[in-house]
Amino acid sequence: MSKLRLGVIGAGSWAVSSHLPTLARRRDELDFVGVSRIGAEPLERIRRDWDFALASEDYRDVLAEGVDVALIASPTGSHYEHAKAAMESGAHVLVEKPFTIDPAQAWDLVATAERTGRHLVVVFGWNYRPMIRAAKRLMDEHGIGRIEQLSVQMASVTRELLSNTGAYPDAAPDTVPEQSTWTDPAISGGGYAQAQLSHALGLALWFTDLRAASVFSLMSAPLGAPVELHDALAVRYDGGAIGTVSGGSCHEGANGNKHQLEFRAIGEAGQLHVDVEREQAWLWTERGRVDVHVPVEDGDGAYDAEGPTNAIVDLALGRQTDNNSPGELAARTVELLDAAYRSARTGSLEPVSGVTQEVRA
Repeated sequence: MSKLRLGVIGAGSWAVSSHLPTLARRRDELDFVGVSRIGAEPLERIRRDWDFALASEDYRDVLAEGVDVALIASPTGSHYEHAKAAMESGAHVLVEKPFTIDPAQAWDLVATAERTGRHLVVVFGWNYRPMIRAAKRLMDEHGIGRIEQLSVQMASVTRELLSNTGAYPDAAPDTVPEQSTWTDPAISGGGYAQAQLSHALGLALWFTDLRAASVFSLMSAPLGAPVELHDALAVRYDGGAIGTVSGGSCHEGANGNKHQLEFRAIGEAGQLHVDVEREQAWLWTERGRVDVHVPVEDGDGAYDAEGPTNAIVDLALGRQTDNNSPGELAARTVELLDAAYRSARTGSLEPVSGVTQEVRA
């Protein structure tokens, strides 16, 4: 069987420290055809270190080589252009989160994947972890009835990153991203909500299948930060569910760099609790008297991006595997966050773009 041709657009810190090592372990199935990023010196170093055939600061040169799989790990503001061009060229696409800034662009990428027949996977790594997959199977099998309330809480080490005083602790030291990648809203879309709550929502909305209808938010930018470090969101979902989403930039060293992330969903017939920091997942239903704590092992709650990275390769090869982070899910996170940022600016409850008035009611 011929190898898949791999192109990488946006070879920054996370791509180098996470995605490329995962892809390199599948060299027997992948040809590293081309890589693109801004900066001639780091670009050449990455080409050499990972043995890419082509390196160019123009992503179109990579796509012109004819790639089967494209990793899009460029700054968020460029995801739409790069992912759409890659699918239009015939590539299956893996996109880093946040998916896009603009909800219309997110839904257009979903439509583009359907029109071109390409697989589209977004990097929500927790959705592939063993304890999470086990909890999702329980939810799919038993359910908790119509969702009535959803609370999501997250805190992670981003104070230095988002206040322009340091880098993210897990960043590859030789490819530390430009601060503007995270703290120029035109490029990043915002601060903590974009950088981290996109992960939390990608997890909670996957379990619950909820779609936001309106959002009221408060955001805080202490330390003179150019983007928000803390978020407090009140959300109304279609179907009548309500909930909260909160996020905070915590202190480096306070808890290592283990993410504090949990969500609780209460339905008309039961409830679900998932906590990746404490490595717990529990589902209880009144109907059927299901009361199950998912068996876990130490480290099950730790984050990695191997799951979605391997998924795009397997899907491109035509293998039977689950896409636990499709574009449709990511688009639902984008539209919720877009409404949250609009609410923070206006001080008002803001409707989610594209959701009809009938759904909001």
